[in-house]
Amino acid sequence: MSKKNGKKDSKDLKPEKKLKKAEHSPPMLEASAPNDSAAEDYLEKLTFLQTELVKLQRHWIEKGERILIILEGRDAAGKDGALKAITQHMSPRQTRVVALPKPDDRERSEWYFQRYMPHLPAGGETVFFNRSWYNRAGVEPVMGFCTPEDTALFLQMAPEVESVLARSGIQILKFYLDLSKDEQAERLEDRRKDPLDFWKVGPIDEAAQKKWDDYSKRRNEMLLATHTEAAPWIIVHSNKKKKARLAMLAYLLNACDYPKRSKELPAPDPDILFAFEPGAIADGRIAP
Repeated sequence: MSKKNGKKDSKDLKPEKKLKKAEHSPPMLEASAPNDSAAEDYLEKLTFLQTELVKLQRHWIEKGERILIILEGRDAAGKDGALKAITQHMSPRQTRVVALPKPDDRERSEWYFQRYMPHLPAGGETVFFNRSWYNRAGVEPVMGFCTPEDTALFLQMAPEVESVLARSGIQILKFYLDLSKDEQAERLEDRRKDPLDFWKVGPIDEAAQKKWDDYSKRRNEMLLATHTEAAPWIIVHSNKKKKARLAMLAYLLNACDYPKRSKELPAPDPDILFAFEPGAIADGRIAP
């Protein structure tokens, strides 16, 4: 990686620049060479992007921004690993990862979104939802944990709720991590064999392959109904975990303006990450 340009960009984050596609065309992240230097190459790129993210979060903290980042996706798509890579050097006091367990009896009687509300970011905070209210659009209907009417109501309400949050000043970004059926099968099998990953294996994972087509159908309905200007979906191909992590970090950094932003900031690989559009369902950019 070449040296950083000495001239720094000190432009403040403007409202119209928040979490949107970058207007410039920075250089692409190059794929790591398939040799012994691949791991070193990945770590160099990851460290550079993490360093930029520290700058960006410092800006968010100083400005009192409220950032909500939602990670959804197939089972074994790499959400946990991506979160570790993204949050590794973020401020522990202003960063929270929220992964709620299944609702208890009281929560099941509440308004569906209610239990998520206390976890929304305050000023200066960045909150990551590792799975979210979108359970009602995916795992719950697939596994029979809710009624068709529940899901239909959710798909109607989710854009409205997110619009209210956005108008209140919360910036929302939603990543959907996609992967192939074969890759998922391989990763789930690896989990079963690895005693350190035993905690990840459960009934939901066991059904992932058997109910693949049902999950695909629900995913497509969710993306079509809830991709909005206020809270867009970003699709991430995660068959190659390391490339997916780099692309997510690069996207986040390019979506925001912040002081001392590097002139060498790479753009995310468009073959790995792209903004959702309905045509992606039919043309194979999203796994069938």
